[in-house]
Amino acid sequence: MVGSKKRSSSSCADELRAAISGGVAFPGHELYDEGCRVWNGAVRRRPAIIAFCRQPEDVQAAVRAARCHGLPLSVRGGGHDWAGRALRDDGLVIDLTGMRHVAVDPQALVATVAGGARAKDVAAAAGAHLLVAALGNCGAVGMAGLTLGGGYGPLSGSCGLAADNLLGADIVLADGRRVTTGPDAEPELFWALRGGGGNFGVVTSLRVRLHPARDVLAGTIIYNWNEAGAVLRRYAAFAAAAPDELGVAVGVMSGPDGEPGITVAPLWNGERCRGERAMEDLRAFGTPRSARVRPMTYTDLLAQWDAWVEAADGCHWEVRTCWLPALTAGAADAIIAAKARAASPLCSVFWHHFHGAATRMAPHSACAAST
Repeated sequence: MVGSKKRSSSSCADELRAAISGGVAFPGHELYDEGCRVWNGAVRRRPAIIAFCRQPEDVQAAVRAARCHGLPLSVRGGGHDWAGRALRDDGLVIDLTGMRHVAVDPQALVATVAGGARAKDVAAAAGAHLLVAALGNCGAVGMAGLTLGGGYGPLSGSCGLAADNLLGADIVLADGRRVTTGPDAEPELFWALRGGGGNFGVVTSLRVRLHPARDVLAGTIIYNWNEAGAVLRRYAAFAAAAPDELGVAVGVMSGPDGEPGITVAPLWNGERCRGERAMEDLRAFGTPRSARVRPMTYTDLLAQWDAWVEAADGCHWEVRTCWLPALTAGAADAIIAAKARAASPLCSVFWHHFHGAATRMAPHSACAAST
């Protein structure tokens, strides 16, 4: 059986070399280890073949080859997914990292995004026209994976989830056909893509809605650990009535000195005076150890968080997620207690407030169960 698998993989690799414009890597090849690399160092999977695709036709050839030779298939876009779903043991990986082009139509407020583009690529292209997309907090995350998984971030209150802003996509199906989907083309597939996950095909291009970048204020406010309880109680009361224009991520994490603290990371995209008042309200949660909030672009915001993400790149992570209907006093106490007994200073808890536009989608307009 092992010999049969090796022959099948070898035959598939030979076929792909002749069929695609990008490279083909396998164990021992100079590009193989780079193609197996994802953000979470705990993921140790060994694909049989990695196909580095440069154009949609390459993706079609790779899908057909995997199907012909009976190889399981996975897709590596940004390469960030902490669960390692981009890699399959003994499978064929379609690597889209060479497809990162982003084209912006500022009049139509639309960006066309290649399947391997990352959030920071989209932020930079949109920002050049004073526009923003519904993105997350990490620039290294692939835009396709972010969008197909729902995609929450600091603009969710005013712009909705990334999936809510998907206008259409080009996708290679399991039989190798390439189709275009949108509200009027393959509408059921379009519905499924908007929150149903990434198992309907390989997305080679997305069209996403853009929004005006108004007076953006963003940054971080850090409070000492001895104020954790008071800060979280005040945050919970504030969040219950937070305006759509304000997105706030909160983290219980340790600083460079290993001491824990509460990090509040706000973003305001709206009228400047109201935003400044909102930032003052956030500072009043306690006595900040530091408060750095200023006008900035979304690219600046992503760079701020990417410094931490890059420092953690390659570490071994275990990540769990859950939903809370509200940050109750009991939930806040549990979070504080968990950090206090954490085995490592790197253990952290982050949460995001779902409100505003992200909560107002009609049930029929997206695959709401997964967003």
